[in-house]
Amino acid sequence: MDQKVLVLNGDYTAITLCSVQKAFVLLFLDKAEMVAKSEQGVLRTISHAYPKPSIIRLQRYVRVPYKGIALSRHNIFKRDHFECQYCGSTKNLTLDHVVPRSRGGESSWTNLLTACSRCNHAKGHHTPNEAGLTIRQQPKKPTLAGFLKLSAGTIDQNWHAYLN
Repeated sequence: MDQKVLVLNGDYTAITLCSVQKAFVLLFLDKAEMVAKSEQGVLRTISHAYPKPSIIRLQRYVRVPYKGIALSRHNIFKRDHFECQYCGSTKNLTLDHVVPRSRGGESSWTNLLTACSRCNHAKGHHTPNEAGLTIRQQPKKPTLAGFLKLSAGTIDQNWHAYLN
């Protein structure tokens, strides 16, 4: 029951992920409709068996003010797949400013990346080029659809049409 369900707004745009239990409650109260069923079992009550949802759509359009994805340590680690963007290590991870703060670098999606403490210490207050380090993947701000893919862990095949 720990799998996720993709929640679509009334206009079929992806807005969030929720638990199977929450999705079932929304379906049961007629606040959502099932768009796609999961192929991983059913939900059982004493007298009935219900298909497990994979994608649900809210019956009414809900205005969701999009504030973007919060810039946080955990979200940067998630964007970078919890590995150092210089050497690929997954141990002793920290945040690194590509352009150091001592040189006017800001804390933003495009200037922060995940680095192991060894690479971060070797880089010091230099830029990656000055320190002789190569960035594996340039840091960029994630999209909502991309971030939902990262948050889900395993992605149901039915989701691809709504997350691309």
